[in-house]
Formats: sequence, structure tokens, C-alpha cells
Amino acid sequence: MAMSPALFRRLINLYPPFLGAGVWVSHIAGDWSEMTVNLRLRFYNRNYVGTHYGGNLFTMTDPFHMLMLVQRLGSAYRVWDQKAEITFVKPGKGTVRAEMHVDQAQIDAIVAATAGGEKHFAQFEVVILDESDEVVATVLKTLYVRRKPAT
Repeated sequence: MAMSPALFRRLINLYPPFLGAGVWVSHIAGDWSEMTVNLRLRFYNRNYVGTHYGGNLFTMTDPFHMLMLVQRLGSAYRVWDQKAEITFVKPGKGTVRAEMHVDQAQIDAIVAATAGGEKHFAQFEVVILDESDEVVATVLKTLYVRRKPAT
């Protein structure tokens, strides 16, 4: 489904699970190659010890690489989240951000790996940073990508 990044950003910021978690998409590149997602610490999204709840840190990264690939590869490809692993480095306080990227070299590698209809597991690392640019967590995303059969 083709959609402008600006419209998508407006709509996703109204998505109830993101609203409830406090997740906010602040930037999407016009070519869907990068996104920035923020999470501000609030009374309703902090954990028992007053820091960011780990599930919300993961939520900030969950669908975005899949969405960027769907937009960049187009309707000729199936793209699904396959797995993810989060590593917590330090407690998250204040506003944290995740900057996600899918560069042209990654797109070219996916296209080449799936040219004959083979499945491919593309991996992306996301670093979640605090306001001092210190690492709060890292997320390793694995996406299943396959070219759809010609009809």
C-alpha cells in the first residue's frame, strides 16, 4: 500500500498502542530510507523503578523496518517480521530515540538474494539512545523477505 511518509507519520502517531506507550514518530525520510522514533518518559509509561518500561523500548522499534522495506521494495515482495532480540544496556530516563535506516546497498542485497524467489532473512540493528547519546538498548531485527511468484 503506497502512502506518503508525511501522511503515514500523522496516522501512526494516532495509533492507540503507540499513543498509550508514548511512542512518537518524529521523522520519516521522503524515500522511506530512515525513520526517527522518540519515547518521552511519562508517569503512565514508566516502570516500578521510574525508568522506561522495556516493552515500550521494544515497541519503538517493532514495525518500522518492515514498513520501510514494504514501501521501498513495493508490492512484488512479501515482508514480515521474523524475530527480534533486545539487549538492555542501561536504564532509560528522559526522552529516548531510535533512528532506523535502510540504505540502498541493503535494498540491492535483498533484491539480489531474492531474485530467484528464494526467501531471505535481512537483519537490521537499531540503537536506542538517551538525551546524552548514550546507548540504552540495542535491538536486532530479522525480517523475512521473499519475492512474490509472478502471476
